[in-house]
Amino acid sequence: MANTKNLCAQIDIALHNRVTEEKDRLEMTTSQYITQLLMEYYEKKENGGKSTMANNGSRTMAFQISEELFQRIKTHLARETARTGVKLTQRDFVLGLIEQA
Repeated sequence: MANTKNLCAQIDIALHNRVTEEKDRLEMTTSQYITQLLMEYYEKKENGGKSTMANNGSRTMAFQISEELFQRIKTHLARETARTGVKLTQRDFVLGLIEQA
C-alpha cells in the first residue's frame, strides 16, 4: 500500500457540494475522487494540456438496465464492499465482468 498523507482545505460550499455530488455519482470515496482529480490535473499539465484519456484511446461505454437489475447490482456492490473492506465501484464491477468473458 502506498504511503499516504492527509490533505485538508477550506473550500466554498457550492464547490464542496459539486465535489460531493460527483464523487457520489462515481461511487468513489472522497480520497479516491480527490486523488483522481489531482492525478488527472498533473498528467494533463505534464502533457501540454491534453487529457490522458484522449492520449490512451479510452472510450466511454453507457447502457440502460432495468431498475430491478440496477438495484441487484447495487446490493451486490454493497455486499462485496462490506465483505472485502474495499469499495467495489460499478465501473470496476462491469470491467471485471467484461475481462472475465
